[in-house]
Amino acid sequence: MTSNAETIDQYIAEAPAKRQATLMRIRELCVKYLPMHEEDMAYKMPSYTHEGQVQVAFASQKQYICVYFLIHSVMLNKPERLKGINHGKGCLRFPDADKVNYGLITTLLKETALSKDKAC
Repeated sequence: MTSNAETIDQYIAEAPAKRQATLMRIRELCVKYLPMHEEDMAYKMPSYTHEGQVQVAFASQKQYICVYFLIHSVMLNKPERLKGINHGKGCLRFPDADKVNYGLITTLLKETALSKDKAC
């Protein structure tokens, strides 16, 4: 989804109705587990910045809901937990809003909050 939303609330409201609850839940997890991060819009998607670096973001794309973890050591340090999950070097892709793995997202958010590594 291409968006010119200026706020996260606007971004979520523009998403397809069947994805809005999922996007709100991902946002709630980000706010809960990234308390030292600033919530904003960066790269036209909801983003969470710490010390000037976007470390986490999420997006409603045409085929997927994506969650980006830009500290690659967080994403890739335990590859076995990504088995069966459509992912790239820095993102999780969920084609179905009803099958988002909130447990994995929570784990990666907690690790992001603790990480001292730099985002890519």
